[in-house]
Amino acid sequence: MTWLLFAFLTVVTWGVYGVLLHKGSMGMEDKINGRYKAFLFVGFAYFLVAVLAPLVMLRLSGKAGSTNFLAYPTTGWVWSLIAGVVGAVGAFGVLLAFGAAPDPKPVYVPVVMSIIFCGAPIVNAFVSMMEHPPTHGLASVKWQFWAGILIAAIGGSMVALYKPDAPAPVAKPTPTLEAAK
Repeated sequence: MTWLLFAFLTVVTWGVYGVLLHKGSMGMEDKINGRYKAFLFVGFAYFLVAVLAPLVMLRLSGKAGSTNFLAYPTTGWVWSLIAGVVGAVGAFGVLLAFGAAPDPKPVYVPVVMSIIFCGAPIVNAFVSMMEHPPTHGLASVKWQFWAGILIAAIGGSMVALYKPDAPAPVAKPTPTLEAAK
């Protein structure tokens, strides 16, 4: 069951990813380049977690073999590199979506993230079926699978369409004549 714990770890971390990324980009206090600055720090974080951590784990396991990365199987490193590029482009897409939203307020974070996190599993299901087709063809795929695809699409749409309203802006008190004296 360890795999399930790791899956839930990813659910939680990716579930808060959009909120944290939006906070980071808004915290840059730069409406034009704040998203790019935030993405730069995402890259630093990826370096720490995705480069240094595996090197330490390989060293601790005694299977470091070498740091001669060209000695790794070509198929493995090429596909892994492509996956990393696709993941990074997706992360950048999140920031670009936040920036292109009609209003940069956090109310669009659940809209963007619901589209991503409901759409991505649907794309994954179809790409996985193309990569590993069902043994007896598409007709053998159970109706519950197709219902799940439909429910995911409807769920993502409903979250996007019926998101909670943003809090009303706090009105600044208008200066009075007495306050000006």
